[in-house]
Amino acid sequence: MMSNDSTAVDRNSFREAMARLGAAVNIVTTKGPEGDVGLTVSAVCSVTDDPATVLVCINRGSRQHDVLQAAGVLCVNILGHEHEELSPIFAGKDDLPMAQRFARARWTRLVTGAPVLESAAASLDCKIDQSVEVGTHTVFFCAVQAIRLGSSASGLVYHGRAYHHIHPAKK
Repeated sequence: MMSNDSTAVDRNSFREAMARLGAAVNIVTTKGPEGDVGLTVSAVCSVTDDPATVLVCINRGSRQHDVLQAAGVLCVNILGHEHEELSPIFAGKDDLPMAQRFARARWTRLVTGAPVLESAAASLDCKIDQSVEVGTHTVFFCAVQAIRLGSSASGLVYHGRAYHHIHPAKK
């Protein structure tokens, strides 16, 4: 439940606290009228497995926000440790055009037509069911239409403003 309490939390303190919360790194993609678009996103969360639903939070100030919203579909490409160099490219660090960003990896399509990273640890191909605006972001509730499991069982986590590799436990 959200509070309408007028007591404001200091933005910098909140950002520092969130930097201490490790989060999986994903590239969220969609197909737009002028081509494929994508961005690096750490705010992805499972909502329920019946029906399979995830939430994805996107800043409304992002250039890709309106394309995602208009498309009504997206793919959450969950990155493995080997994608550490791809993540900042889709975060816009080099400000490359989208076509050049996508040229850095191999892509395929599933049910919705959104780009699917062939080497992703897993990809969740989704239809956007609902969206809610909260502060600076839109929270998209996405019904999973198809899943592609990759061969990588490793993970890529962002914590403390740095990337960390997660390797599967040895049995």
